[in-house]
Amino acid sequence: MRPAHFLASVVTTAAAVIALANPASAASVNYVALGDSYASGLGTGSYDSSSGSCKRGPLAYPALWAASHSVASFRSVACSGARTGDVVNQAAALSSSTGLITVQVGGNDAGFTDVITTCTLGSDEDCANRVDESKDYAANTLPGLLDNVYGTIRSKSPSARVVVVGYPHIYQVPGSCGVGLSDTKRAAINSGSDALHNAISARAAAAGFGYVDVRGAFAGHEICSSNWWLNSLSWPVDESYHPNKAGHQSGFLPALRTVIG
Repeated sequence: MRPAHFLASVVTTAAAVIALANPASAASVNYVALGDSYASGLGTGSYDSSSGSCKRGPLAYPALWAASHSVASFRSVACSGARTGDVVNQAAALSSSTGLITVQVGGNDAGFTDVITTCTLGSDEDCANRVDESKDYAANTLPGLLDNVYGTIRSKSPSARVVVVGYPHIYQVPGSCGVGLSDTKRAAINSGSDALHNAISARAAAAGFGYVDVRGAFAGHEICSSNWWLNSLSWPVDESYHPNKAGHQSGFLPALRTVIG
């Protein structure tokens, strides 16, 4: 083989290996995002009118990732309030041609809204007890529900790369907030995020899916830090305790890129 032909062969082979190792980077990828309000972009304040109460928007991390890559197609069916059963239904948007899927779900199943409400209105003990209930659910009930979600995804898109996204800590403890929830309550809420991480990461691994742990990405940017990437109690009230624009742009997006480029 002549040197020029040999070099061309090496380059072609290397490119093929890189493409196989990084399927999500291919320009031809069809990307579908599934999940709840953290995936839809609730909290960013900018939503597509056609998404209605699902509150999907262009500042959500799935849309930001798609906009920064040469994807063949992008569709988000993530929806505010979604639980695992809803994401099973969202999987109808998948097909054998789907090449990349991100999915974020589990917080609503574990009672995220009720935890925040109880911790806001109740005592430290009330808060701790409610978080313990949520942690028990995450450890014992959520795994089976996640297995159903992940199995449905794989059956719909057998060849797709699937990346599961986790949840951040909500509060910095101790933090700069002089009013509001006690540090006891804030630490309890964060322990609930850890329980979700344990359940979701384990089931993602069992399914052979990638997993994005965003707790480190948000460290130093939780509520009560010097630079919040999550909303505290806010208006509209449904945006409370959700990542803001910076949370998606500077938190979720870079964390996702560490896994899929």
